[in-house]
Amino acid sequence: MRILHVASEIYPLVKAGGLADVIASLPAALAKRGLDVRVLLPGFPGILNGMLGLKPVIRIGPAFGAAVITIYIGSLPDSGLLAYVIDAPFLYQRQGNIYVGFDGFEWSDNHRRFGLLGWVAAHVASGELDPDWRPDVVHAHDWHAGLAPIYMAQNPGLKTASVFTIHNLAYQGIFPMDCLADLGLPMRQLTPHGIEFHGMISFMKAALVYSKKITTVSPTYAREIRTPEFGCGLDGVLRDRAGDLSGILNGVDPEIWNPEDPDIARPYSADNLKGKMACKLALQSELGLSNQAEGPLFAVVSRLFSQKGMDLLLAALPDLLREGAQLAVLGTGEDYLEEGFRHAAAANPEKVAAFVGYDEAMAHRFFAGADVLLVPSRFEPCGLTQLYALRYGTLPLVHRVGGLADTVIDATPGNLQSDSATGFVFDDVDRQAISDSIHEACTLYRDQIAWHQVQRRAMEQDFSWDDSAAHYEALYRSL
Repeated sequence: MRILHVASEIYPLVKAGGLADVIASLPAALAKRGLDVRVLLPGFPGILNGMLGLKPVIRIGPAFGAAVITIYIGSLPDSGLLAYVIDAPFLYQRQGNIYVGFDGFEWSDNHRRFGLLGWVAAHVASGELDPDWRPDVVHAHDWHAGLAPIYMAQNPGLKTASVFTIHNLAYQGIFPMDCLADLGLPMRQLTPHGIEFHGMISFMKAALVYSKKITTVSPTYAREIRTPEFGCGLDGVLRDRAGDLSGILNGVDPEIWNPEDPDIARPYSADNLKGKMACKLALQSELGLSNQAEGPLFAVVSRLFSQKGMDLLLAALPDLLREGAQLAVLGTGEDYLEEGFRHAAAANPEKVAAFVGYDEAMAHRFFAGADVLLVPSRFEPCGLTQLYALRYGTLPLVHRVGGLADTVIDATPGNLQSDSATGFVFDDVDRQAISDSIHEACTLYRDQIAWHQVQRRAMEQDFSWDDSAAHYEALYRSL
């Protein structure tokens, strides 16, 4: 089978979130199963500069506001898979964030920038752009690729199937109605049964209506998004497509997220946890934290948004500090949350550290050195950081929602002896619930024998891409 994955980012070339990690790993895992897999990416500077052996396939244009567009093919630096890159300098050659400008607002032409991505995917599917390779399935990821299924639907004779994966329903790619003229779609699509969404155009809705199959990144999230609470206004559409919707849990690359990596302070394993203490001491030293704390070192590696529950964590921080614990934060996000964590660090320099920004190598040091990872998200489609934490024996403390509910088992006293506990789980979205869970973690930490038992169990969990890739292959073959 020939599978084309369509996405806006890929690790290590361009990364704004967990989507980049998925696109780096899932196509490679499918290729290991014998599928013929390629990727389609926009020509952001990091992607064009990082690809190997780029060769032109075809030149087209003008289209989507760009005078000249060149489709290249080359190899991805890590996996060696072939990837198409859309070189449209007028749309993609910009400095800074790939989605927003320096003013913090989305680029005003994002509808054209990502409309082009879906349009090219549809024409690759038709065999027009590369006569030597034509996919059996186009797999589009998140709203940036959301127009691929509707562009494919404009060709009634096209037999290529479409699959669309929701990575986060909250980000939908919504644009004014007058953008329709730039997208080249017929007016008849601009209805409540098409791409119209409360008087706007929704890339996400277009994908949900026109793709043959819909997946999301955990089984629990697949159920949640069919409810008004989590459906972001699209729950009715998703209930209508319930027979075509499934949840397939994300995986992690065990070679990238590896506690035996020589680049951390001291490699360790489930069989020998001594190195983890060395990693903790190194992280405390790096961040200026005391190495005499009585409680565990809690960590955050996250975007600092209320969706991620960071406001709840700030409210519960005094309770955490009263337990004798410490907090280390790595991330960037809403101004008031960034400032809140900076203020907490300034007021408690030996107990709280805040690095506002993101650094991939530092993230690995956080996972290796922390005792507990905090993921108090209000909603979480899958979550990858808790999976990374499990690899490092850093016990996740999570809200029982989405993929967090599917991947972390609560270390309550009854579960400690059941060979199942891997972290800490709370149910209510409030300060008291997260504080109670922090207290449970600190209580268990004082019993180092039980703590190490749960750590080893966490590290033994298998969340590699092998199982997920098998589910995706079965889905493709059903089409």
